[in-house]
Amino acid sequence: MRILKPHNVEPLRALCNSNCSSNVKLFDKRFARTLVTSCRAVVLPRFGGPEVLEVRSNVEVPQLKPNEVLVRARAVSINPLDTRMRSGYGRSLFEPLLPLILGRDISGEVAAVGNMVQSLSVGQEVFGALHPTAVRGTYADYAILAEDELTPKPASVTHVEASAIPFAALTAWRALKSTARITEGQRLLVVGGGGAVGFSAIQLAVAAGCHVATTCGGESVDRLLAAGAEQAVDYTAEDVELAIKGKFDAVLDTIGVPETERIGINLLKRGGHYMTLQGEAAYLADKYGVTVGIPLASAILLKKQLQYRYSHGIEYWWTYMRADSDGLDEIRRLSEAGKLKVPVEKTFPITQVREAHEAKDKRLIPGKVVLEVD
Repeated sequence: MRILKPHNVEPLRALCNSNCSSNVKLFDKRFARTLVTSCRAVVLPRFGGPEVLEVRSNVEVPQLKPNEVLVRARAVSINPLDTRMRSGYGRSLFEPLLPLILGRDISGEVAAVGNMVQSLSVGQEVFGALHPTAVRGTYADYAILAEDELTPKPASVTHVEASAIPFAALTAWRALKSTARITEGQRLLVVGGGGAVGFSAIQLAVAAGCHVATTCGGESVDRLLAAGAEQAVDYTAEDVELAIKGKFDAVLDTIGVPETERIGINLLKRGGHYMTLQGEAAYLADKYGVTVGIPLASAILLKKQLQYRYSHGIEYWWTYMRADSDGLDEIRRLSEAGKLKVPVEKTFPITQVREAHEAKDKRLIPGKVVLEVD
């Protein structure tokens, strides 16, 4: 870990107060170095319902690699990936690695940095997200992320608000900016705009100067129109194919069932991009094992890509979140300007993580849920 200059000691000392359930040592008042050996974390010892989650007080914190940052968490959001992983999604990959710590999003303060980190400093408020396959997640007092997985948190955004943004927004950003490469004046259809990824995609596309249409439940129509969508179709009350007019340069399908795939592809212009969040790689790996499932998934994707390229003249993609420093910088700028938000419907203390997961499982809270870390 990096040796800290004297002016960095006080912010660090504030992080390591008596409310922090971790073992932290400070050496030398002039030149301090942190050594966080263990902390409180939510552990997943086995797959199952919310009851399997355990809040443990002495979970080991690994030493930082040169490009890594230790973040004192203040808020972490619950993503659908978290509840699915808890239930066994990705079992073929994660079961040999149990126990796991769930969580991808985080907002907090930098507690220490590896010796290669240049852009962040101790005491700085940051937010960001881990890769979907990370084993040590963010449901903890202290989380470890790579430097390019974090960005400074705007002062105008609270930790709770910030923690809801990065994983969903980076998922949308990769689809729109990295895959489809949307540009000003193009038309985008978001299938399922009411969720965090769809809502982020609408705001990113509007900020890029695109014309956006979306499908959603009736309760989300006004919110999506207010975010800049030019058309929001309530799929429960209208025939989507009749209601949506014209063709699109890109379709982001957050639902990913055969019916939405058919509709989305038929609404694309030739040369357009269809992107779905519901790729089959993890499902097939769980069903057949990694050695069979991953090659099978690759074959299925390639078959679909060739099929739709020939039949419709469009590009077909399974899209996933990945760390992207350029994307995270843009997300930070838009958040700071008030142009990118993911509304938080309810917060729970991290000690009530079981109750929070149960509420999401039972669909008692349709919107974003955040765990606050004291």
